[in-house]
Amino acid sequence: MRPRPFAWIALALILGPAAISGVSRAEAPPVEKSPDLLAAELARWSAFVAGNTATDDMWKQVKDATAPGLARVEQALRGGHRLLALLRLTSVRENLYASTYLAERTAEQRRDPAAFEAEFHRMGVVLKDELGGSKPGDLDALRPVAVRAMAETAAAKTAVYYHASLDYGRSTTPDSGLYYLGAAQAQRDFIELARRLSPPSGPPAPRVRALDAGLEALQGEVLAAYRPPASVDKHPEFIGISSAIKESRELAAAGATYGALLRYLQAAIRFGVMRAPAPVLDAATLATRLEALGARLGASGVDHSIGRLILEAAQADLEEHASDGKAATASVIASDVLPRYFAALDPSPARPPAEPAKVTVTLVRWPYT
Repeated sequence: MRPRPFAWIALALILGPAAISGVSRAEAPPVEKSPDLLAAELARWSAFVAGNTATDDMWKQVKDATAPGLARVEQALRGGHRLLALLRLTSVRENLYASTYLAERTAEQRRDPAAFEAEFHRMGVVLKDELGGSKPGDLDALRPVAVRAMAETAAAKTAVYYHASLDYGRSTTPDSGLYYLGAAQAQRDFIELARRLSPPSGPPAPRVRALDAGLEALQGEVLAAYRPPASVDKHPEFIGISSAIKESRELAAAGATYGALLRYLQAAIRFGVMRAPAPVLDAATLATRLEALGARLGASGVDHSIGRLILEAAQADLEEHASDGKAATASVIASDVLPRYFAALDPSPARPPAEPAKVTVTLVRWPYT
């Protein structure tokens, strides 16, 4: 498949094989309006894959990568893990949308550098609003905040993919550049889907404190672990984790707080699974911990949908590995990642009140006065 500037798909899939949700599905706020737009979107892309008879190498690579991804979306949806299903769908539909866009281009655009660059400039006009950078306020009405987080990351990727497309088209083939243009347009299309999925009301969003300390701590752990043989054997994983941390910092700097929080947690999941520092918790212990974490997520009347998304990831992983004891993602989430989530929402530690100033007055009686 085409070269990618970031590890967006890998990070989404890391959340994919894991799923958790301590909030009962009856209590969870709906992610979509009626009719079931999420199921319809899945059906649309599944039909596209099944009906596409193209035989070129690029489509074969895309199909090989996305068909299993669509199956995992369906698995999550069938299990009631709707936020997880949407997250898994974001990466799959990006590739399928780009494939659709590429297939619609003329033979000249796909072969001739000048025709490709003309299309690049045309798409710059089409995407001009998104390329200016989406203000956080543009997305603040999206609910729940997990959907807003996904939309914030999509908004950030639009410009990245658009500008990367020119370099890839020039240094490789016009097809590769066009693919990135399609991926850029897919981000804008996802934001529109997120708007349609967003219910009109819901519980208040949580307040997220600055993520600098959490990101610095995670980066420090990653750097400490980057030693042979892991630095050699797992180099691509380290690159993906570092990329996610960088993306989280950039989102936070742009005011996309919830997107930054989601990326931070995704990086922590991937690092925890790669490092695997402790034995995987047994299924019974995991189920008990996840139930307690879910109860905590549902107890405050706050929109903890980002936490529920991470919880759904653990639950799905536990369901998948209930019999083989290999629910590493669920174990990492229960032991490390959800605690990071709650820590990111806690108010900064209060400084102890300053002691009142003390003044000592010494009276000296001069002799003979």
